[in-house]
Amino acid sequence: MTVRPKTLAWVAAQLADGERIVGVDILVGGITAEMRRLTIAGPDGTRALVLRSYVDVPHAKDALTREAAALTMLAATTVTAPELVGVDALADECEYPSLLMTALPGRAVLDDAGLEARIPLLARELVKIHALQPVERPPTYQTFTTAGSVIVPPGADAQTWSAAIDVLRGPVPSYDGRYLHRDFQPGNVLFDGQDLTGVVDWAGPSWGPADLDVAHCAANLALIHGPARGLEFVAAYEAAGGLLAKAPADRRYWLIRDALSFSEELDAVTGAWRAAGRPDLTVRTAEQRLDTYLQELGGRHH
Repeated sequence: MTVRPKTLAWVAAQLADGERIVGVDILVGGITAEMRRLTIAGPDGTRALVLRSYVDVPHAKDALTREAAALTMLAATTVTAPELVGVDALADECEYPSLLMTALPGRAVLDDAGLEARIPLLARELVKIHALQPVERPPTYQTFTTAGSVIVPPGADAQTWSAAIDVLRGPVPSYDGRYLHRDFQPGNVLFDGQDLTGVVDWAGPSWGPADLDVAHCAANLALIHGPARGLEFVAAYEAAGGLLAKAPADRRYWLIRDALSFSEELDAVTGAWRAAGRPDLTVRTAEQRLDTYLQELGGRHH
């Protein structure tokens, strides 16, 4: 078993009478948490659960509390997400803060093949998420990238990056608040064939501009599949009925802000993508695509 003893006992206590754990598989692709898929056998056959454990992560309590609240709220909506089985946010019973949830069918798809069909489905799902009206709003979004924290890749277009960094020095645009997933991207959306089967990783729901979620997914698509795919997603979101900032400069602010945030974590994100089956996504490839993407966003122009 690759689950620690106390955590294993806690999971067993969440199961129905007659159920037992018969298999544990490591899930790859995550960055901050250990993810395990548990096969559960019982009188009615087998089912799968997913265990998320945060090992030495300072924000574990907040992330698990937010995820538990999100999964509880989502159960009554048309957005397909895992169902909450149990949570131990303070590690009172587990070795580390943990959350147990149902496993959804399908898998995250990072392949280039079939992307044309997936982009509109991603866009429509994000529009549904942004339409949610929770009784209790999640915390206001946070962004941590500053003009001083951006890491300019070697060989990048200096004029483009200088102009883009200047955008971060400007005022934050006003916005209409929406319910945000805050890490909506291909690694957190599951597909079975060409069918979207659900959205996972609800550890950071926030209240903020729809543009921020859209910008995050667009930047991921640009780095995974090529710079043009980022703006293609923005267009697909609008085509699906999503509402973005009216002023072009405001849209550009959010797109550039999220793109620049990747400059600080290319090692981590590309490592996760390679582990998920994209060995071609090296740090250097991502740096080059990020540079081109910023140029496409108009980083050359003030």
